[in-house]
Amino acid sequence: MKAKTALPAVAMTAVSMVLTLAVVMMWLGRAMPWPVALVVGLGIDGGWLATLAYERRLAAQGDHSRAVTAVGWSFGLVATGVLVAHALTAEGNTGAWLAVAWLPLAAKALWLVHGMWERTALTPRALDMIRGVQQEARDEAAVARARLRAEAGTEETRLTAVTDAGARVARVQAKTAQTLSRAWSTLESARNGEDTGRALTSVTHRVTPDVTPRWELPVWGPLEPLTSALETAPALSDAALDTLVDEIRNSETPALSYREMAVRFRSAGHSASEVRLRAAWKRVVA
Repeated sequence: MKAKTALPAVAMTAVSMVLTLAVVMMWLGRAMPWPVALVVGLGIDGGWLATLAYERRLAAQGDHSRAVTAVGWSFGLVATGVLVAHALTAEGNTGAWLAVAWLPLAAKALWLVHGMWERTALTPRALDMIRGVQQEARDEAAVARARLRAEAGTEETRLTAVTDAGARVARVQAKTAQTLSRAWSTLESARNGEDTGRALTSVTHRVTPDVTPRWELPVWGPLEPLTSALETAPALSDAALDTLVDEIRNSETPALSYREMAVRFRSAGHSASEVRLRAAWKRVVA
């Protein structure tokens, strides 16, 4: 993994140094002896390479120096400036020389990327743990999605079943209502028919001369609640209540307890409030 970022940076550095040296030799070699031009080219490349090596050493120690970084970028800018100046003063092929003038800065940028990769690089064990955590998260998400889909399918099936059952109930109710309606219509026709009504009346009631009781239709629909025809029995007086309590209490030997007496009192159909019944018990027992 380290070679994926280091090798491009090394290759770009080598190309940049060779190009810078060649341009300095061609450009300055016309105005000064070639050994001097060679020294200038090697000076630019050497300074660039020396600052790069020192930056790499500091990075290996986990350290960083802004001054060294500034010097390194300065050499890169000088190399780029030399290439740009040569491209602008060269006769012909200016565009081609300008196209390669960015190589020193590109090399510095690649080394910057490589340094950032080194600062963020993880061990294989850590990467395996991260992959395991990510896989676990994906598995949990997949299980959650499957559970939601299953619950949605179950709910849809339940709603379909409930809807179908409701539809069947509605059909049965409609059919029953239709049958009852036809039966009611038949009864109404029988009731309104003179001969049919007389025949039904003779069957259901005793016929007397000149009297034909009217045959009523059965009631179809909600019924009114029946009210009891019996009037509420009058409340017992204290004396009568005492007598009843005493009789029930002494109906067995030994005498009954209050709870047993109260159960038998109410089972016999007598009515009295709990307060009056307990007061009568106290009077009898006292």
